[in-house]
Amino acid sequence: MHELSLAENMVQIIEDAAVKQGFSRVKIIWMEIGQLSCVEKEALQFCFSTVVDGTVAQQATLEIIDIAGRGWCRECDCEIAITTRYDGCPICGNYTITVIRGEEMRIKELEVE
Repeated sequence: MHELSLAENMVQIIEDAAVKQGFSRVKIIWMEIGQLSCVEKEALQFCFSTVVDGTVAQQATLEIIDIAGRGWCRECDCEIAITTRYDGCPICGNYTITVIRGEEMRIKELEVE
């Protein structure tokens, strides 16, 4: 389960930010996760809740913002919605799609004290 290591990395990023920016507690974490990122959101929520004990994020709420998948078809030069990496273009039917959005996983914002 790679969500555990992702949650541990999130906590490390937050702890580093707390030292640099001088905050002592995180109340809310807004996390952007792309539909194509291969992250199980429920598993990430669970793992995050297990690794925050004793950190500045111990009582924080993790809010996940879903980012839809978008692709660009090289054949017909159109931007399209995609739900998997292997979707075909709904306009021309080709599979020459380049993912342009939906692979993200980033901490967007923190509410801190």
